[in-house]
Amino acid sequence: MSQGGAAARGAAKPQDRGWAWMVLFAAVLLQGLTLGFPSCIGVFFTDLQHEFQATNSETSWFPSIMVAVLHGGGPLCSILVKQLGYRFAVMLGGLLSSVGMVSSSFCKSLGQLYLTAGLITGLGSCFSFQAGLTALGYYFMRWQTLANAIASTGVSLGFTLWPLLSQYMLDEMGWRNTFLIFGGILLNCCVCGAIMRPVQVASGSLLQLPMSGEEPGRRAEESQLSNGASSPHLKLQQQTRKTACFQTLQKYLAFDIFCQNKGYQIYTIGVAWMMMGFALPHVYLVPYAIQNGVEERRAALLISIIGFINIFIRPLTGLLSGHRVFTGRRIYLFSLAVLLCGLSNFICVISAEFSALIIYCVILSIAMSGIGALTFQVLMDVVEMDRFSSALGLFTILESITLLIGPPLTGLLVDITNDFRYVFYTSSFLLISAALFMVLSFCALEKRKKLKEASKVPLDDPSRYQYTEMPAEPQSESQSTPAVVYITSI
Repeated sequence: MSQGGAAARGAAKPQDRGWAWMVLFAAVLLQGLTLGFPSCIGVFFTDLQHEFQATNSETSWFPSIMVAVLHGGGPLCSILVKQLGYRFAVMLGGLLSSVGMVSSSFCKSLGQLYLTAGLITGLGSCFSFQAGLTALGYYFMRWQTLANAIASTGVSLGFTLWPLLSQYMLDEMGWRNTFLIFGGILLNCCVCGAIMRPVQVASGSLLQLPMSGEEPGRRAEESQLSNGASSPHLKLQQQTRKTACFQTLQKYLAFDIFCQNKGYQIYTIGVAWMMMGFALPHVYLVPYAIQNGVEERRAALLISIIGFINIFIRPLTGLLSGHRVFTGRRIYLFSLAVLLCGLSNFICVISAEFSALIIYCVILSIAMSGIGALTFQVLMDVVEMDRFSSALGLFTILESITLLIGPPLTGLLVDITNDFRYVFYTSSFLLISAALFMVLSFCALEKRKKLKEASKVPLDDPSRYQYTEMPAEPQSESQSTPAVVYITSI
């Protein structure tokens, strides 16, 4: 272990007190400002659609791009944190978010809005959120679990406050001025980053491969070779570059785990499929309510109800799932939450009355709390912790792809049928099928593994035969910095 790594550990030991709690407060604000922000986009859906004379599908690309980049930018944020530190990443993210929303207020087309609010603001939110969680890893050791749980309440607070603020400002000053003010609000991410004073970090990184520092000098030698392709020296360098590229992919996108670990493979596919339908109510609930005669202020209140209930239910769900009764069985609890989320959509199909929509929001928020509390806990159950960061990279990338394409495809269906109920039909189908796929697949995997192990050794310890399936030879990762924990807004 390098001296820098030892210094980092030494600096972390006296934490869990004092300034660490200010950092935790900043992390709560960051999650509310970043993960909670996309919840208000549905409030502007109808106004943007009328402003740009766009279809439902075209308008829905705006929130889809924002959420997809917010979720899928984790590996890029991880590299940024390793190279420049979490404080710089948080402040850069705040600046990007602010610039994106300020620029959005001057957009003349939806295409420009995709770039500014979708890509730039989404990427900035990703940097601020992910790097803020990394800071918690340095400032908390003994109370790290509690710190992460408290920080996650920021998401629920954002879900509660952003829609109400958005509707009020939209009524008072229109969407352009509202976006301009939102740019100033998101700039507070920089303030949160300033609070996160750097703890001494080791400089070593898995990406700094042997021979990488010698490449500039060797390029001059390579230019002198008349037959570079046949040179053994050049072939060795080419092989080194291929190895470096492969190791980088292994670190941030663990395809080897996906191929070897059936549990991870099933879970990743199931969650990616689920996400295609999970985001649909968040995008279309407000316009659906408005189309059916609900007042705009009351329609925005629906999203706030979901966030408010999440504040209380999500911590309780996390405590429940941590009970030893659910050890090794959290995948089934997670699938139950996904199934409940899918079934709740039928309430909207049956009735669009405001009272019925409130009931729908209550049930949906309970299901969302289970999904949000268990998503990454289940991933920890099926993947070894020393490969968790790598597995998480591929997991979030696939998740972001389905988040990107889900709302626009469903919007196209709404444009064809002119019926918003198909949003909830589609969401129910995707969520219910994902839940059944994961439950049946893990049951079959667990049964097959138990039969295989029973033929070799007696069943003296049932806990040894849970569904977790690990790679035969996991590769260890650099311990110089804490892994960037990617947590989505679900």
